[in-house]
Amino acid sequence: MEFLPQFIDVILHLDKYLADLVQAYGMWIYVILFAVIFSETGFVVTPFLPGDSLLFVAGALAAVGGMDIVLLLVVLTIAAAGGNTLNYIIGRYLGPKVFHWENSRLFNRAALLKTHLFYEKHGGKTLVISRFLPLFRTFAPFVAGVGSMTYARFTLFNVIGAVAWVVSLTTAGYFFGNLPWIKQNLTLVILAIIVLSLVPVLIGAIKSRSAA
Repeated sequence: MEFLPQFIDVILHLDKYLADLVQAYGMWIYVILFAVIFSETGFVVTPFLPGDSLLFVAGALAAVGGMDIVLLLVVLTIAAAGGNTLNYIIGRYLGPKVFHWENSRLFNRAALLKTHLFYEKHGGKTLVISRFLPLFRTFAPFVAGVGSMTYARFTLFNVIGAVAWVVSLTTAGYFFGNLPWIKQNLTLVILAIIVLSLVPVLIGAIKSRSAA
C-alpha cells in the first residue's frame, strides 16, 4: 500500500524528481523519458504513468538548459508513436483470438466487424483526439488493432497525433513552465493539467448517463 502515496508524490512533484534525474543521469534521461512515454502509450496496463504533466515539466526543464529541446521533442515523439504502434500490434494479434467465440454476446465476429467499420470511418480523429485524453490514449490504439484498422491509415493518424500531443505540451512547458507564478505553483499547474485532461472524459460519461 506504500506504493500509491509514493506514486502520487512523484506525479505531483514531477518537477523536483525529474530535475534530480536530469542531474543524476545526464544523457540517459532521454532513455528514461522514452521508456515512460513508450510504456504509457504502449501497454493497456500502464495508463497510470505520467503523460501530459511529464511532457510539460520536461519542456520547462529544457528551457533552463536541462535538456536539448529539439532532441527532447524527437525522442518523445518517437516514443509516443512507437508506443501506440506496439499497442496496435498487440490488439491486432489478440483481437481474432478473443472475438472468435460465436456464442458470446460481446466477443464475437459481429462485434469485431463493427469495431473494424468504426475505426475505418472514425479511427483517424479518434486516434488524434484520444492523445489528449488520459486512459483513452492507452486504449484507442489497442482497440484500433483489435478492429484491424488499416495499418497505413493507423500509422498516418498515429504520427499526426503523436506530433500534436508531444509538441503542444512540451513547447507549452518550454515557453511558460518557468514563468514565476507557474514555477511557484507548479504542483497546482500539474493538478490542473490532469483535471483538464479528464474533463472531456467526465463530460462524455455524464452525457452518456443522461442519454441512458
